[in-house]
Amino acid sequence: MGSKRKKYPLYEQVRILDIGAEGKSVARKDNLVIFVSNAVPGDVVDLQVTRKRKNYQEGYAVTFYEKSPKRETPFCEHFGICGGCKWQDLNYTEQLYYKQKQVTDQMERIAGIGPEKAPAVYPIIPSRQTKYYRNKLEFSFSNKRWLTAEELSKNIIYAKRNALGFHIHGMFDKILDINTCYLQPDPSNIIRKTIRKFALDHNLEFFDLKEQTGLLRNLIIRTTTTGEAMVILSFFCDHDEMRKALLDHVREKFPGITSLMYVINSKPNDTITDLDVILHSGRDHIVEKLEDLQFRIGPKSFFQTNSEQAARLYDVVRSLAALSRNEIVYDLYTGTGTIANFIARECKKVIGVEQIPEAIQYAETNSRINGIDNTRFIEGDIKDILSEQFLAENGNPDVMILDPPRAGVHKKVIHSILESEPDRIVYVSCNPATQARDIKLLLEKFDVLKIQPLDMFPHTYHVENIVLLQKTTHKPS
Repeated sequence: MGSKRKKYPLYEQVRILDIGAEGKSVARKDNLVIFVSNAVPGDVVDLQVTRKRKNYQEGYAVTFYEKSPKRETPFCEHFGICGGCKWQDLNYTEQLYYKQKQVTDQMERIAGIGPEKAPAVYPIIPSRQTKYYRNKLEFSFSNKRWLTAEELSKNIIYAKRNALGFHIHGMFDKILDINTCYLQPDPSNIIRKTIRKFALDHNLEFFDLKEQTGLLRNLIIRTTTTGEAMVILSFFCDHDEMRKALLDHVREKFPGITSLMYVINSKPNDTITDLDVILHSGRDHIVEKLEDLQFRIGPKSFFQTNSEQAARLYDVVRSLAALSRNEIVYDLYTGTGTIANFIARECKKVIGVEQIPEAIQYAETNSRINGIDNTRFIEGDIKDILSEQFLAENGNPDVMILDPPRAGVHKKVIHSILESEPDRIVYVSCNPATQARDIKLLLEKFDVLKIQPLDMFPHTYHVENIVLLQKTTHKPS
């Protein structure tokens, strides 16, 4: 006999109180925390529990008795199914409030920085655009299209379930077929739809992730505020005739595409950073402009995905660095050198360190095309590079800029920073939790002077945060 399905409780008329981890709303019942996936603070709902843990439960709202004034009507037909834009039902002003609260809570709870130890968190910088703000999207092909509740209710067996869209949250092999996405400006939607139509009309095989079969695997579209576009098609195997036919069709339909590229990826995972990306037509890069600077972006380059907010972010970094053209600046995790080149004219020299070889090449190119000659970019793992010898060769930093990935700064790097004792540190992070963890360690020799959140991703719980630290002037007692 099969195991009996667990029955979880239904809680009636519960008020949603707050927003907690990963953007989920929070309710309480009998002193127990319940994380709710489809309600906003102020709603009064019946809650169906779906998971029970020792200290909390998870569930979703099944009946709404009162709808919160903080609610907003979602504008996307895919809301609630697609894994992105989970806060479309929350008013944008409230989104900003909860993002700022997230930063404040994590700095206090993890780093121990309360009002008595640091100035208040400055008001979050909102995004001027809350739709079509992304410059990069990645879509997946799948022969296992996610079926909607309406389709399932019809009891129809769908022979072909090809899709081009986004992964369903928690379903690694299920893809939601996307009609219109409000994240990236044109020509993103029309390019994706044209590619899907051609593939369906010509019976090109969509990828089967479980079986590791098929032809079409992924689609990456990058755009710039200058009107340039890069399209990268990922094929699971190389079928010369079909590949060329599809790429030629895209070029014919969209002659304005700046860069049309492809990659053959037969690995179990989707990443292309370790693969050769081949140019089909156009240039091998696109160009973005921030202020009067140009930045070349390649198929593997990291670039902040909200270009307009990136410019504002870098302006904040430059302001907090308080440069007087005499400083040596270390830009750790420099990527393609965007921050390094953005601040170079305001300091004596910038030393950028990055682990990805292609990124270093683009960083050097970006300095050259902008006529910047006081930058130096070094390839390698920061925890191995930041040594006494490195400091002796390049000079002790007056200012250090940190912009690490979500995992934060390696403990060995934190130790090296404490040893080098820069006057100021500007720490940029897309994960305030790991940032707060690192700052707690840096407080051994530094004080926090300013905390500045910035909204890079409207309709999500993600928030960018910039913290200014200064070398402490008082000796510990």
